[in-house]
Amino acid sequence: MIKTIPNLPQNILGFRAVGQVTAKYYEQEIIPAVLAMSERLHHVRMLYVLDEDFEGYSTGAMWDDALLGGSRYTAWERIAVVTDVPWMRTAVQAVHFFMPGTVKLYHLNEIEQAKVWLTH
Repeated sequence: MIKTIPNLPQNILGFRAVGQVTAKYYEQEIIPAVLAMSERLHHVRMLYVLDEDFEGYSTGAMWDDALLGGSRYTAWERIAVVTDVPWMRTAVQAVHFFMPGTVKLYHLNEIEQAKVWLTH
């Protein structure tokens, strides 16, 4: 599931992935928020936290993620991925140069540093 992270600056979207992430969560939470921000500010900065109990993505969620990144490719400015899940850290390191915008990887205990990086 996807949970919105509250109390972030107006120019930063924040989401926390918990358990299994399905297309439903992308379509109801992430996609509308990204589209609205890109229309309002013409750029997107995102804090994306994958908790220790994150299990993975459904095929539909992976597809939605790929479509979302490509549909607003030039709007993506910064993405802070915060996780200690080993396979997810490896995946981000392997594909970050294909991802839109600048991507930085943080550990869960570095979430405050990720927020600071996103605001500057």
